[in-house]
Amino acid sequence: MSLRLFLATLQFMTRIPVPERWTQGLAMDQYERGIVGFPLIGLIVGGIGGVLFTLLAPWCGVPLAALGYVLALALITGAFHLDGLADTCDGVFSARKREQMLEIMRDSRLGTNGGLALIFMVVAKVLVVSELALRDVSMLAMLTAASVAGRTVIVLLMYRQRYARAGNGLGNIYIGKVTGRQTAITLAGGVILTLLLGKGAAVLALVITMAVVWLLATYLRSRLGGQTGDTLGAAAEMGELLFLLALL
Repeated sequence: MSLRLFLATLQFMTRIPVPERWTQGLAMDQYERGIVGFPLIGLIVGGIGGVLFTLLAPWCGVPLAALGYVLALALITGAFHLDGLADTCDGVFSARKREQMLEIMRDSRLGTNGGLALIFMVVAKVLVVSELALRDVSMLAMLTAASVAGRTVIVLLMYRQRYARAGNGLGNIYIGKVTGRQTAITLAGGVILTLLLGKGAAVLALVITMAVVWLLATYLRSRLGGQTGDTLGAAAEMGELLFLLALL
């Protein structure tokens, strides 16, 4: 993967400013090759959030530092994945037919199920991070690894999947387009980074996260007939939370 493609992917996945001249010349159909850089993007995002938590914890206490960490991730990503989680829950838990679920997910308005999902995710992350901080855990390393895990498992909703909608969308850049080789490199990259950050415990947590997210992908495909950009975002958020839970 070229540096230009990595920077374009970083710009796509986050709100980290990247000079436009550094990403010029890339067509949208080239972006799926940037999937192999997702674990590295998780490393950057999680590293920033982890450093903030480490700085805040001695000053304002663990719970507020955990809240700051969650807020930092949302700001860095522009709440990109949280939005996908909310839309996915609005659609899937609407108890409608597939076409209606997809239409609800496309609606920019936040519904009750989506609102509850956002509240649950934020509260759950704050509580789990706070609990981990009470244990003998390197918080900077584990919070960084959680973000790596969240970005790594997204590929499980891309490889050999189909795009659920008839038209085009952001998710269509990746869904069903990534190759087996790209998937293997992405997963291997996630494993290597988590191993370096947290040794065996982190790798085990990542494996557990992969297994649960794979089941989630299967469930979403059965309900929606495929995946969308929203379900990719939901997988990223669930991946982070599942990884942290697996460390407990």
